[in-house]
Amino acid sequence: MVERLKKGLLIILSGPSGVGKGTVRQELFKDESLNLAYSISMTTRKPRPNEKDGVDYFFVSEETFKEKIENGELLEYAKFVGNYYGTPQFHVEELLNEGKNVVLEIEVQGALQVMAKCPHALTIFLVPPSLEELERRIRGRRTEEESIVQERLAKARKEIATKDEYKYVVENDDVVAAKERIAEIIKENL
Repeated sequence: MVERLKKGLLIILSGPSGVGKGTVRQELFKDESLNLAYSISMTTRKPRPNEKDGVDYFFVSEETFKEKIENGELLEYAKFVGNYYGTPQFHVEELLNEGKNVVLEIEVQGALQVMAKCPHALTIFLVPPSLEELERRIRGRRTEEESIVQERLAKARKEIATKDEYKYVVENDDVVAAKERIAEIIKENL
């Protein structure tokens, strides 16, 4: 007799750009007891120097991305700072069906789309300790022009106002503490 696998939990980890979603996610994935799988997003933006296609993102052309939208192949998508970002639906469903707990590390606009389609998803909003600290983190990347930094900060203020749409809000003042709190939340919801 074949044992039926329990379907995994869909976990949305969201928050403004620069809040540390990627860093916290990397820490979470060190905890094998959480049985996590990462849903790699697709984007039309150019890779940063340390990013790899198929690992950090699926980097595609704008034409390819628009075809995916038209074909209904994305769970969510958004255009941000001139580039598209989205979550390939097929990949997420495959991982959930394998019994993995799938983490979507996505921007707020995309998270709200997924929440509308998947109301049972576990939703976690990561907040910075302050807007000043968020600005320091964004500037610390040294990867973007001043106009983009300002655009990211303005967007962050609006996004933080949506935090009450999420089931949980976790402050990322300390990466290890934020990771521990999120691990507790995941375990409580399994």
